[in-house]
Amino acid sequence: MASNNYPKLHNAAWPGIVGKGAPDSEPIIALDTLLKLTANAEVDGQKFDGIDLFVTSPHFNIDSDAGEVRRMSDHIASYGLKVGSFVAPIWGGAGGGSAMGDADDVKRFLTQVRKACSIGQQMREIGIRPTGGVRVDSSVGVEEWDKNPEGNTRRIADTFREAGKIAQDHGEYIVAEGEICWGGMHSWRENVKLLEMVNMPGIVGYQADMAHSMLFVLGANAEKDRILPRDFDWSDTAALDAAYHKVADALRPWTLDFHVAQNDGTTFGSGDHAKTGRHCQIDDPNGRLDVTKHAGYWLRDDKGYLNKKMRHICWDGCMFPNAVMERQDTWNKVLGAMLKVRDAHGWRE
Repeated sequence: MASNNYPKLHNAAWPGIVGKGAPDSEPIIALDTLLKLTANAEVDGQKFDGIDLFVTSPHFNIDSDAGEVRRMSDHIASYGLKVGSFVAPIWGGAGGGSAMGDADDVKRFLTQVRKACSIGQQMREIGIRPTGGVRVDSSVGVEEWDKNPEGNTRRIADTFREAGKIAQDHGEYIVAEGEICWGGMHSWRENVKLLEMVNMPGIVGYQADMAHSMLFVLGANAEKDRILPRDFDWSDTAALDAAYHKVADALRPWTLDFHVAQNDGTTFGSGDHAKTGRHCQIDDPNGRLDVTKHAGYWLRDDKGYLNKKMRHICWDGCMFPNAVMERQDTWNKVLGAMLKVRDAHGWRE
């Protein structure tokens, strides 16, 4: 029987930028290096299908004109790869602003969304980008949000709704990635509340990173939404499964984009990136997730039926040392894990 060929398997470019480039951190890894490593990864004759991009310099200037978008598309195609989801640089330090900030903040946030959606539309028309959304977050810390939880979530929802309208105008959709570092998105309940308030299903949804979403069960930055006890014994895999299933059941109906990842249950930040769930290498013995099984919580519904909304899935491993990321074997192992996920929870077309 032929192996599954959906969802398509993508690597991510943003781990070459996130947590890199600051004076006290390692240098940014060039996009070409990541493209080459992705294209060269191979397991039993199977390869990555594409790459998801961070639309920011030095990888890909969000102010690129049509000619530059065409050249980037041709360049990525030369590696035999397609393009999937984008990370839009919506943060203040990247030219954007807080989704719950003042009028100028929101204007800058939405301007970055508009630019990313325009590039996405152009790449779809070129034919290099058959699938993928535009990734955002609230671009504000938990402490600032916590000064007025209800009002601030409403402001974030208003901004996300405007982002959704921009996406619709370009034939795109918005995926909001909840992490413990983002105000209003730092717990599973707050994420659901926010998305329900936006109320644009299929246009503004959730980007589920396995590692970040798993941290919700520990109540990091949201003690009231903790599911597992403080003294949780990680050998109790049944309790972890039940807790993580509860998170996935709540957020799966909103999920439009999915990241395969591993997590050791601790937090970490490097460079300018605030502390969030620590991504582990796929074969890290301290990883708390059964990657193939727990991916199924997102890629199958609560009755076990395949969730075919995600036409591609992506590996996410931020803030790894450059020596790890620049080793070909790292990506062969990642691809092997992705193939196991697709074999268990994918389909053939």
